[in-house]
Amino acid sequence: MHIRSIPMWGDNYAYLVVDDKSKDAVIIDPANPPEVLPVLEEAIANKEINLTAIVNTHHHRDHAGGNEVLLSKLPSKLPIIGGRDCAHVTKTPAHNETFTIGENIKVKALHTPCHTQDSICYLMEDKETGDKVIFTGDTLFIGGCGRFFEGTGEEMHEALNVVLAGVGDDVRVYPGHEYTKSNVKFGVSVLQSEAVRALEAFADDCKETQGKFTIGDEKQHNVFMRPQDPAIQKATGETDPIAIMTKLREMKNNFKEPQTHKL
Repeated sequence: MHIRSIPMWGDNYAYLVVDDKSKDAVIIDPANPPEVLPVLEEAIANKEINLTAIVNTHHHRDHAGGNEVLLSKLPSKLPIIGGRDCAHVTKTPAHNETFTIGENIKVKALHTPCHTQDSICYLMEDKETGDKVIFTGDTLFIGGCGRFFEGTGEEMHEALNVVLAGVGDDVRVYPGHEYTKSNVKFGVSVLQSEAVRALEAFADDCKETQGKFTIGDEKQHNVFMRPQDPAIQKATGETDPIAIMTKLREMKNNFKEPQTHKL
């Protein structure tokens, strides 16, 4: 399994996922065609990939907004796998439904409604190498989570701390945005643990963090995945996990990043 990140608009990511053996590939959340199409067209022209589908994590335009243009520009009519509200969607997999990319990549769709009600995360495993990754859209970010535009704290708690927490600690995380530096500034205001400080240092040194951390790492440095932590219970004034999730999101929404001043 080969994964190529395609940055869009500065902090969005599309992902090209290729089965090394068959060269079958899918493009995940190709929202900005001017930045995505050149990559796809070059790979197709060089016979590096056989593009088999567009995959969307949810319907927002900065994730599914490029579907129509890609369908009109690419040589074959591609199926669009995604949530029910995604533009031109042709297949919405059920929760826990599986499909394959080429010969070796097994994909499991995990429904994680909250940011939007059609949010789906895609767990992928290379059956030959054992490599496991998950594409989380705007549900889980490195050190953070998405806003609750269409859902509740109860739904996000279920998504993060039940569904995603259960996929395996060794699964590497590929989110829809590069928000780590902002997320960890909030995280360290709530929890000054060694793990959060380490993520802060990494984000200061590295512009891109996608694929660098696992679900196990998120359980340590992501405050939204630590409702059992006494420091987070103290910061929120809550002990119930759903109330903690709701309060943390409210705190994050209102958080003002510390200003740095050059001398």
